[in-house]
Amino acid sequence: MGPADSWGHPWAGILFSASLFTVWSLPTAVHLIPDAHLINTIGSEKDVILSMFGTPWMPQTHGRCRESLAKPTISVSQGTAIEHREKVTFYCDTKDVNITIHWVANNRPLVFHERLQLSPDGKTLTILTVQREDAGNYQCEAWGARQVQSSDPTFLMVNYGPDPTEIKLESGVLSGEVVGVTEGSNVTFAVEVQSHPSPAFSWFFHNDSLRSLTTRTFTIHAVSREHEGTYRCLVSNSATHLSLLAALKVRVLERLAKPCIVSPSLNLQENASSVALTCQTTHERVRVQWLLKDQLLLPSKHLVLSADNKTLVIHGLGRNDTGPYECEVWNWGSWARSEPFWLTISYGPDRVDITMGPGSGVVSDVTAELNSSLTLQCRAESQPGAEYRWTFEHSTTVYMGGTLTIAALSWEHQGIYNCTALNPLTRLARSTLVLVRVVGSQSSWSAGAIAGITIGILTVIVLSTGLGCFLYIINVGWPSKETAEDPIHEATTPTSEKEPDGELSSDWPRLVYANIPEPQGQVRVKKKELPSETYGGCSQSPTKPLPKLTLHPSVPTLPKGNMESNYEVLVNPVCNIYCEMKPSI
Repeated sequence: MGPADSWGHPWAGILFSASLFTVWSLPTAVHLIPDAHLINTIGSEKDVILSMFGTPWMPQTHGRCRESLAKPTISVSQGTAIEHREKVTFYCDTKDVNITIHWVANNRPLVFHERLQLSPDGKTLTILTVQREDAGNYQCEAWGARQVQSSDPTFLMVNYGPDPTEIKLESGVLSGEVVGVTEGSNVTFAVEVQSHPSPAFSWFFHNDSLRSLTTRTFTIHAVSREHEGTYRCLVSNSATHLSLLAALKVRVLERLAKPCIVSPSLNLQENASSVALTCQTTHERVRVQWLLKDQLLLPSKHLVLSADNKTLVIHGLGRNDTGPYECEVWNWGSWARSEPFWLTISYGPDRVDITMGPGSGVVSDVTAELNSSLTLQCRAESQPGAEYRWTFEHSTTVYMGGTLTIAALSWEHQGIYNCTALNPLTRLARSTLVLVRVVGSQSSWSAGAIAGITIGILTVIVLSTGLGCFLYIINVGWPSKETAEDPIHEATTPTSEKEPDGELSSDWPRLVYANIPEPQGQVRVKKKELPSETYGGCSQSPTKPLPKLTLHPSVPTLPKGNMESNYEVLVNPVCNIYCEMKPSI
């Protein structure tokens, strides 16, 4: 600006500068460097310029503004390079002086390393050996004292590959350099490769080109034996002029059928036999392994495997060797497992125990009330289940079954009971004893006791009656002759009296058996009727009637023609009868 008087007003220069600021806009590539002062006054108060957020113009003594930095331009020796083969040079062109050149790659400050080379003025950047990570956008920036200008980005393309690769199967099992696939399954071949640009794919089978296959993957549906062989894939990069050949050998495995386990031994006994289990399969070139209780079986002295693993021998069978056993056949990716196989091993019987029912402990001495019920259970661990036999010391009868039940106990049931457990396959038997005691009132007598007492009373009465008759004859003397002329001097008819029933009353304790017959040898009382009329002069005995028992037969009556005897004949020599004296003629 000039002197103040040339403008006509001392503030005209300031207003003119402000108006210029409002209408002037910065180029987009220009960066302003902030200043601490909003207004810088240089020289006199007339030489003032506005420099908010920087100084777009430098102060001029002759009233002229200095121009901003020019936008630099970038050039590259080649926009496309091949990895490891070529080098690339970038050049940053700018007409400004007293500036500094900075390089930017992919919007970040460029990090220098041994493959990058920079000229002394910073305008030339050289990548000595291009690699794939060098691809991207490059820019250069011109930095002034208070301003930065950036060039437009330039893209560098790097071609590379194909890298070494291999063919993979989405299904199948790798074994060395061979992949096994199951017959009938679907198989997908795929090639994963690093390359730029994307390569071309060519597939070959048995050295024959599969012209229809030009993608990196292809699928064979329901693979069969015809698809077994070596597959190759040629990967080609047209930019780098490099090619790569990958190969894979495929083996088609037959679908395995389920094997089965067979055992020639049927009657297996604990500690007395061994058994051989064979895994039968129709397939060849398969491997066999055994499983016990769904876990891989480990061979031992007890469990011995054959060389081909198809036969398992179990020595010294124990009751815990029942299984289940399984055999599995497999070849690479195909496998099949047999159904579980169980062994039936006979053992026992072990210790025999007698209890009084579920929840009861083992008993060897049982005390029970008279007329009460009693249940005894016999148990022994055995395979197959044992047969049980009961015997009683006072009987020769054998009772079968594991449970012995007596519905009403009597005195005859006292004694020792024996239970024997027999295994029909192992031919082993074990037994145990239990003592049964019956307690209760002694007023309840058994039939045998009643019969003994009845016979004793009968004997006493017979002796008493005979003695009475003998004393009567002695005291009365012999009868007169006249009296003897009458064949029946006196006939006395005894008073008929109904005898009580000789059977036991209904309330007498009666033995009821669940699986035991009634005890042998029980005395039964029978009723015998006496004659309604008797002969003789003896009166009825005053003693009470006795139970009717079957005794000796009566003495027969003498013939009427025998009247010469001087002795009276005892017509019926039993108790509770009359006597008749016959006088001699």
